[in-house]
Amino acid sequence: MADTANPFFSPSTLPYQLPPFAEIRDEHYRPAFEHGFQEQLAEIEAIVTSDEPATFENTMLPLERSGQTLSRVAEVFFNKSSSDSTDFTNDLEEEIAPLLSAHHDAIRLNPALYARIASLHERLDELGLDAESRYLVERYHTEFTLAGAGLDEADKERLREYNQRLSTLTTRFEKNLLADTNDLAVVFDSADELAGLGEGELSAAAQAAADRGLDGKYVVTLVLPTGHPWLADLTRREARERIMSASRARGIRGGDHDNRDLVLEITRLRAERARLLGFDTHAAYVTADQTARTPGAVADMLGRLAPAAARNARAEQADLQRQLDDRAGEADTVRAWDWAYLTGKVRAEKYDVDLAAMRPYFEAERVLHDGVFFAANRLYGLTFAERPDLVAYHPEARVFEVRNEDGSELGLYLLDLYTRDSKRGGAWMNNLVAQSALLDTPTVVVNNLNVPKPGAGEPTLLTYDETNTLFHEFGHALHGLFARVTYPKFAGTNVFRDFVEFPSQVNEMWMLWPEVLENYAVHYTTGERMPQELVDKLHASESFNQGFATSEYLAAVLLDQAWHRITADDTVTDVPAFEADALTSVGLDNPAVPPRYSSTYFAHTFSGGYDAGYYSYIWSEVLDADTVEWFRENGGLTRANGDRFRSRLLGVGGSKDPLKAYRDFRGRDAEIEPLLKRRGLNG
Repeated sequence: MADTANPFFSPSTLPYQLPPFAEIRDEHYRPAFEHGFQEQLAEIEAIVTSDEPATFENTMLPLERSGQTLSRVAEVFFNKSSSDSTDFTNDLEEEIAPLLSAHHDAIRLNPALYARIASLHERLDELGLDAESRYLVERYHTEFTLAGAGLDEADKERLREYNQRLSTLTTRFEKNLLADTNDLAVVFDSADELAGLGEGELSAAAQAAADRGLDGKYVVTLVLPTGHPWLADLTRREARERIMSASRARGIRGGDHDNRDLVLEITRLRAERARLLGFDTHAAYVTADQTARTPGAVADMLGRLAPAAARNARAEQADLQRQLDDRAGEADTVRAWDWAYLTGKVRAEKYDVDLAAMRPYFEAERVLHDGVFFAANRLYGLTFAERPDLVAYHPEARVFEVRNEDGSELGLYLLDLYTRDSKRGGAWMNNLVAQSALLDTPTVVVNNLNVPKPGAGEPTLLTYDETNTLFHEFGHALHGLFARVTYPKFAGTNVFRDFVEFPSQVNEMWMLWPEVLENYAVHYTTGERMPQELVDKLHASESFNQGFATSEYLAAVLLDQAWHRITADDTVTDVPAFEADALTSVGLDNPAVPPRYSSTYFAHTFSGGYDAGYYSYIWSEVLDADTVEWFRENGGLTRANGDRFRSRLLGVGGSKDPLKAYRDFRGRDAEIEPLLKRRGLNG
């Protein structure tokens, strides 16, 4: 009998079913997972042992209603393990990951359940279903088929072994990366070594040192990508080199946190699993159920972009080399750790733009309330009220209630802004509660960022990129908040992976939209608005450094594709050599422009669910750039435009083929030309 005191065993009674974090303790997680596994398997057993022929009502509806306890505990636990990990969560996640994989396989590989779904799929035209219900049957049939439901029992057993082993390895990869990232944080003895940083950055570095018991010193914590935002400001070359070298050393130093063997085993197992499932490569397996459909379609786009990006990066590098040559005592070639710093100098020289000078205008509270929330109010009519009475999962996570223009409830939005050693790198959005009419559940979404926290009493001044990231991640949050679907499967951002970045990228446009920027970009001490002259210069330089930005991104994309286009017969033994060969083959082997992520710290592809799918950002950006053109052509930040975008794209969640939804919104398929223009690749 279930422990009724366990807060996961019934829906929360808090507003919007916010998980009762004040009541949740470590000892609740394992029993809740165990109960959740048993409960859902019993629910599936009731479906497949029915004597009645399969109907939508006796198969699909109970399938969608199943697993509610498991869903409640999984959403909370994996949010905690990502944003506030402990030794307990690390150990439990390694234990739970293979069990969860086995549980999902027990459902997807259940022959009786697959037979019932296949029966419905064969009779789909006879069932008289509405569009969302029909799509539900189609999606389940496709996903179960691709997952191996049609294999014989011997092959299913091999598949289960692959899946469980992979779940263990990818979990270990993430934990190794977090540990090595913390270990490699760079310690400086004095502020002089960090010359060029502002008071806010120095305060954050001093606080990070104090948190480690290193009073009087300064610690620069690493971010997930190869480059660090402070490299643009640090005047001392040796400081920049130390930070870049530490960043690139993650997972490749030997010892307990080395990820090289994990990369090799993960990619080998994925290739073997793909062959078992009838595909030549893991990339073919993944793209078969994405909008791209084939690795060839991805390769065609990358082949169109990579040569121009590499060419532009080389031209940019020549400008940087001239800048370096002019600096006394620095006779050398441009290195990776020089790029951001020298780019700032060239940008200032060519366009008179200094991104560091914009930081005083990006105070975090103003950005959030008068920028991010303001844009959502003007476009969608939303209002936001902080709820300090509602307890989040960490003291630094804040809870906001979101309402529609008519005052009706929309959901809760949680923001966890600051970096900490217990939080994995990067920025992301996830659900804590996902909306579904079938289950009568509301919406609770979370945004996590990794902004360095300044000392007590100091303002949080965001960099240009951090401000952009906040707008980006809030786009994901809006997608999660707006989706109004019947079935849990389609809730929120449950769309094809190569479409999921589209709404978030669109939301980035409002960061520099005149009406929005004017409202939030206010100097935190003087109260003066950002000079229009600075904004104009920024717009004039928008395609500046796009050769580098596109090249470092595409290099990571192509690494992801290369690892996942190996076959089960290929043998790879040397991770750095494989990387070097892959980048050389596409002309992106410039040492001064390293990939945004190298393999041993490429969390997206080896632990984050973007395996063979990191191309999604540029793939979605085609839609994004085309959508930005639509907003510009139709009056920009208006309620009418917001309502159209919300109802035809964000609001459908995953309940409709995304490209059909896009055509419904735009009136045609997306065109690539706006993207080429944005990234300076059309010359």
